[in-house]
Amino acid sequence: MTIRIINRSTNPLPTYATVGSSGMDLRANLTESITLQPLDIQLISTGISIELPAGYEAQVRPRSGLALKRGLSMPNTPATIDSDYRGELKVILINLSKEPQTIHHGDRIAQMVIAAYQKVELVEVEELNDTERGAGGFGHTGEQ
Repeated sequence: MTIRIINRSTNPLPTYATVGSSGMDLRANLTESITLQPLDIQLISTGISIELPAGYEAQVRPRSGLALKRGLSMPNTPATIDSDYRGELKVILINLSKEPQTIHHGDRIAQMVIAAYQKVELVEVEELNDTERGAGGFGHTGEQ
């Protein structure tokens, strides 16, 4: 599949880091560095816009290394980019660490996964078919 992309940044296009990667790295497009204090939330530009075909979405997710090493994550993960959106992709970052964290132009700040989806029709009913699990929710299978 090919996806049309506009790159208004000086960064390279998003790429897969390895042959088996499912996500492409997104980079910060900044005129000056941004420092996030603990618990600060910032909208970070990427400088790119994409044209997804109908039936596909882009899921923007945190990078595990940033989360582990620097406490940077996304409060709305995964973020969904709909197939009819044509604006610039931006990433909401939060600093969950106890120290200020600085984002520089070109830093890899998130990853983007392209996924197929299917539209469904909801049918209202009075009851649902039974299953072995039933309505068992959080922790219903125990800890072991």
